[in-house]
Amino acid sequence: MKIMIVTDAWKPQVNGVVRTLKQTMHELKKMGHTIEMITPLEFKTIPCPTYPDISLSLLPGKKVRQKMNTFQPDAIHIATEGPLGIAARAYALKNKLPFSTAYHTRFPEYVKARTGIPLAITYKFLRWFHDPSLAVMAPTQVVIDDLESYGFSNVVLWTRGVDLDIFKMQESKELNTAHPIFLYVGRVAVEKNIEAFLELKLPGSKWVVGDGPALNGFKSKYPEVNYLGVLQQEQLAKVYAAADVFVFPSKTDTFGLVLLEAMACGLPVAAYPVTGPIDVIGDSKSGAMNHDLREACLEALKIPREVARAHAEKFSWNVASHQFLNYLKPIDSHTTVKTPSLA
Repeated sequence: MKIMIVTDAWKPQVNGVVRTLKQTMHELKKMGHTIEMITPLEFKTIPCPTYPDISLSLLPGKKVRQKMNTFQPDAIHIATEGPLGIAARAYALKNKLPFSTAYHTRFPEYVKARTGIPLAITYKFLRWFHDPSLAVMAPTQVVIDDLESYGFSNVVLWTRGVDLDIFKMQESKELNTAHPIFLYVGRVAVEKNIEAFLELKLPGSKWVVGDGPALNGFKSKYPEVNYLGVLQQEQLAKVYAAADVFVFPSKTDTFGLVLLEAMACGLPVAAYPVTGPIDVIGDSKSGAMNHDLREACLEALKIPREVARAHAEKFSWNVASHQFLNYLKPIDSHTTVKTPSLA
């Protein structure tokens, strides 16, 4: 099958959306499918207001149409709701082509945290965007329930996986500070609620791995914390292996691939009992969830590394990619796509 995937999130960004799409593309190619990507790398872009690491493509409609017409895909998947996603959606609707979409992140909550725009306004835009999709892929059942409560339809479950060969238990002295070592990995931005971790009174030392618009401010405010930039996966795996607890302070993530990466390296998780950690950790003993994040951190110190690894081994990119493939909507001359209203 010839599959066109359209995404506004792509390299050099390092986040869960990009990693999910790269792994899915890799698995689909191994199955024998042909994948074509439309990404911001092919367009003139401007930095996203309040988040310059994200590139917004300028006037992409013509080139998106050209790429679609040249590739002639058997299925179209629109991964994001940015300029490229909107252009691909417009092309599909105009030509009455079926397509699937994905809901990767709690976009309305992020927008509210950054701008104060009410959730209802952003969810209205998202309903408009996703309404003509014949399969809206969401990472957990909790997210599916949330979307349906906001009036979404055709929402289906598309889980995530972890590369168990890269992220593994190993001896590591990559972090040379006092134990216990508490580690955060991810985007350094206000919506990730990182300060809830940084302000905790904990024994040992703290590390933050990643980059983002809030990084310089945190470095100034919390100079006792150790900071690393964005790491390649092999080095990141060694960092996970050198830490004692992975701290996940976010209350807005839909899944959190870093949770799986950490556990695959034998690193127990401390988190709030919210969407993401609840779905990944579940009732396993691989992490500690508590509305008091400090208590969760201290409890996670008691969890054997082998328990965390065993739970991560239940997640497979191969299974997740087969789910993705099953939800694609093949193009044929008998399919019509509903046109949404703005109501």
